[in-house]
Amino acid sequence: MKTTYISKQPNAKGLIDWTAAENNTWRTLITRQAEIVKTRACPEFLEGLNRIGFSVDHVPQHTEINSRLKDFTGWEVEVVPALIPAKEFFTLLANKKFPAASFIRIPEELDYIQEPDIFHEFYGHVPLLTFPDYANFMEEFGKIALSVNGKDRRRLFRLFWFTIEFGLLKTPEGIRAYGGGMLSSIHETVWSVESPVPKREPFDPLTALRTPYRIDIPQPLYYVLDKFTDLYKILDQDLIALLEKSKELGDFEPLFEPAGEEL
Repeated sequence: MKTTYISKQPNAKGLIDWTAAENNTWRTLITRQAEIVKTRACPEFLEGLNRIGFSVDHVPQHTEINSRLKDFTGWEVEVVPALIPAKEFFTLLANKKFPAASFIRIPEELDYIQEPDIFHEFYGHVPLLTFPDYANFMEEFGKIALSVNGKDRRRLFRLFWFTIEFGLLKTPEGIRAYGGGMLSSIHETVWSVESPVPKREPFDPLTALRTPYRIDIPQPLYYVLDKFTDLYKILDQDLIALLEKSKELGDFEPLFEPAGEEL
């Protein structure tokens, strides 16, 4: 996947010089998303938003985020170009660094952007990085991903896709979103929780490893965890053995037309 965006480089003080238009885009995105997630995000995400305390008026600097995030789990965000190689991505995770692209979407792509921008990275993922179960899953998953070859890494990423990016969670109030891919999307936050169209099935690692996905459509299928702490417990299983089993059994029939791509 190629990006059409140009990453911004930190200045001599290590800060990103965001323009007034870019700050306005952040303001628009975070203001409208705040209303959407109130009744559709999991309680942990909402608590994470309070813990981080994002600025509404400007794109936060990574130094702002790190000063708060480190106190909770020892993690920090790392400024990276728009797209980085998979090995670099997982190396950062294995070292408790979350890669955050240094660009924000243009107004014409306010509702949907294919590549992850800083709003997706900061708003979608950072709040839950204040919780050890989520942060530890990220770290250990990064280490496991680095232990396999590139082709197996792409298959293993399906676990990441159906949890960290597009995972749902059972709560006393009903199904809620915890995946950053939907929580940073005004459309998919609602679609994932309320639409009767997509399928929602209990999360099972082997099943997820056999499930193809597309990156450029609302997801036709979501996997649901029983509780938030179950995320880290996924790593209690032998994921490498499950990876081999998934290759042996083969993929399920896709629930979408054969277009788009997996990461």
